[in-house]
Amino acid sequence: MKITYFIIISFFFISCAVQKSATADKASILKVMKEQEKAWSQNDLEGFMQGYWKSDSLKFYGSNGLTKGWQQTLDNYKKSYPTKDHSGTLTFEIDDISPIETNSYWVMGRYFLKRKVGDANGNFLIIFKKIDGAWKIVADMSS
Repeated sequence: MKITYFIIISFFFISCAVQKSATADKASILKVMKEQEKAWSQNDLEGFMQGYWKSDSLKFYGSNGLTKGWQQTLDNYKKSYPTKDHSGTLTFEIDDISPIETNSYWVMGRYFLKRKVGDANGNFLIIFKKIDGAWKIVADMSS
């Protein structure tokens, strides 16, 4: 009887710890995305890219197909959004953040660009992974 009680209590504490960890992870991911909104809205594309994994293995899938690598993704952003009028003000609306496995989550949502050259809106699915203690986007599919 004591062993059964001990097992039940252990599962309860493990469950609480896992839930607390997931809550902290999601808050950290949302913080990265808030920092990205701020950087983008200041036309600081390099600051925006700090939320991405600085690696040749980064993958971005958008209207022009697949882009591989952090630098190429940044170069594409600079070409497509050369001025504040083009980048505008970015707002994310998050629909779901779910764990994939330990230290990785997908985030689904919508983005809204309010711009002088015409607003742009779309959907995204991004994958965050904790790398060297920091949450980074390792894959992005935006439309």
